[in-house]
Amino acid sequence: MGFYCVDNLPVELIPIFAELHAAGEGDFVRAALLVDAREGQQLDKLPALLRHLKKDHPITLVFIDAAEDALLRRYSETRRPHPLGKKFSVRESLTHERALMEPIRKLADVVIDTTKFNVHELRHFITERFKNPDRSPMLVSLVSFGYKYGVPTDADLVFDVRFLPNPHFVPRLREYTGRDPKVRRYIQSFPQTGEFLRRISGLLAYLIPHYIEEGKSYLTIALGCTGGKHRSVMLSEEIEKNLAKHKFSTKVVHRDIDK
Repeated sequence: MGFYCVDNLPVELIPIFAELHAAGEGDFVRAALLVDAREGQQLDKLPALLRHLKKDHPITLVFIDAAEDALLRRYSETRRPHPLGKKFSVRESLTHERALMEPIRKLADVVIDTTKFNVHELRHFITERFKNPDRSPMLVSLVSFGYKYGVPTDADLVFDVRFLPNPHFVPRLREYTGRDPKVRRYIQSFPQTGEFLRRISGLLAYLIPHYIEEGKSYLTIALGCTGGKHRSVMLSEEIEKNLAKHKFSTKVVHRDIDK
């Protein structure tokens, strides 16, 4: 969703992080800091610190909670120790944790009770509550490749574009790539190119929102031709343009273009 995330940042460093963020240090606009019971007695300093920071920074405090029975079940299922559990049972540790966190809970702008959420429902709730309306929550990677060098192992969807005439066999085009206007015009001169682009763009416009709804964060679409230099390059870039019109977050990688 475009957040720069820091897990378990020491309380004393939060003001420094806030100042760096406000000054534009780092290539990110939104940041999320996680603070939990691992901070121990340092948590006592957090309420006053937050009140001070909110005077100069747009901060939202989100408190994540769950019923005790649900927490006990989760600890039992994952077999993970409670961070405060060196001397106490899980139940006793939870009681201690609630006492530590209560002053912070009272300051929360948003309290999220995860008791009845499964992991997919929680992801959907968080995405809907905190998503940036100008940014798609999923990154779509379009990868051009050559079959002679193997199919990308991380591809979710693979499309074979070797059904199109190959510019490699046109002497005046062979040395250029699918980024060159002459090669692009040649490939686009065939009616099956336009038909393929219309069909594939329609299919992806239908599929991608469903992938996002299911909580998928990355989608890798691979398009392959013989050498990965002409057809797959041109088509990957054309599909990327079409997806950008739908405001999907995209990037293009030409794996074999220089081989």
